[in-house]
Amino acid sequence: MWPGWFDSDLESSVTGIQRGMSRGLHGQIVEVMAQRILSGQIPEGATINVPDLQADLGVSLTAVREALKVLTAKGLVDARQKRGTFVRPRSDWNLLDADMIRWHFDDDVRPELLEELHEVRGIVEPAAARLAAVRAQPVDLEALGSALEAMSSATNDLAAVAADLAFHKALLHATGNELLTKMEVIMETGLAGRDRLVHKVKPSDDPIPSHRRVVEAVRAGDPEGAELAMRELLAKAAEDLSEVRGGGK
Repeated sequence: MWPGWFDSDLESSVTGIQRGMSRGLHGQIVEVMAQRILSGQIPEGATINVPDLQADLGVSLTAVREALKVLTAKGLVDARQKRGTFVRPRSDWNLLDADMIRWHFDDDVRPELLEELHEVRGIVEPAAARLAAVRAQPVDLEALGSALEAMSSATNDLAAVAADLAFHKALLHATGNELLTKMEVIMETGLAGRDRLVHKVKPSDDPIPSHRRVVEAVRAGDPEGAELAMRELLAKAAEDLSEVRGGGK
């Protein structure tokens, strides 16, 4: 077991288990344990003493074991005979898992994930916009238009984030490519975290014109224009990201 992990001075600040929360006890246990691993409080390769963890969290041993099953499925931990339960190397973690992305953003464990997300978007979304201009169906155009309207009418950050997510989800769907559509799991979770951070730094920024240009090109059946408009949108997003990162220094 990693020495100092269950330091009593840290217990009240890191346990974070609260009864009666809507998220549920099991979900809280999973998230607390995951954050300890993602933050490096429990480092890669460390052996987890399950009874000590159970006592530290103040929950049943069964609850801890069930939570460990979830973390095992996400590649964070593993159990072996003679070695016990231990934290796997980061290279084994399922970083594309929606919960994993959300946990990174929730506590800002790894801000570099913002840049990595932007790189993924730069590869996927311009190509998606090009395909959407060729393949979009009326229902897709309606969904993109509705997302723009939601952006215009958003009165708070939560509504603005939801509208942005709806736009990018609709764009992926408009490609007619099932595998690209499944990318929404990654995009949605990552964009939600990114949008929340950007709104804190630039609450008055207007994202509508750049998104509208994408929609207009898709509606016009202009693949080159749609790709260019999306690249311009992402360039603006890169500027926002630089300000967010600069503001965190």
